[in-house]
Amino acid sequence: MIIRFKMNEQKLIRKLRKGKTKAYKHLFSEYYDWLCNYIFQLCHDRSLSEDIVQETLVNFWEKRKQIVITSSLKNYLFRSCHNRFLQHIRKESPRFDTLDKIQGDIISETSWEDDQFDFKMKKLNELIDQLPPRCKEIFVQNKLEKKKYKEIALNMGISIKTVENQMSKALHFLKEHATMFLL
Repeated sequence: MIIRFKMNEQKLIRKLRKGKTKAYKHLFSEYYDWLCNYIFQLCHDRSLSEDIVQETLVNFWEKRKQIVITSSLKNYLFRSCHNRFLQHIRKESPRFDTLDKIQGDIISETSWEDDQFDFKMKKLNELIDQLPPRCKEIFVQNKLEKKKYKEIALNMGISIKTVENQMSKALHFLKEHATMFLL
């Protein structure tokens, strides 16, 4: 049974390389749901998981003649979807800005009285003060002084990755603790 499956898979790969649309439809119907469920487990976003899988399968079709599959087709597709998901995270992570959202939520709420606003801003500043010194310094340079990660890294003599990690820690800490008083 295993040998037969591998032969069918090899036959499918040959047909795909030749541009047979029936083979592609078979590939799509065979793996699409599995791949979507796998990516959904990683991101918990059905729409995003479908987008990632569709992009992966379209890319597979477009580059079908150059692709070298050293393992099984199934493993190749799962690995490709996983890599595309990681690319998405890397691309989107700098756009995710918790502090701006928190500040925006505070500022946009016009029904709050001034003393409530002042209280919440004071609490937010207290949370920033609770950050470890290096983390706070990086956070302040990025958010208040509007410096880019690269500039902060050069000024402090550290890697950009360190700046990213410290910002991630700061944003996670603020998000976790700010929800207590922003609700």
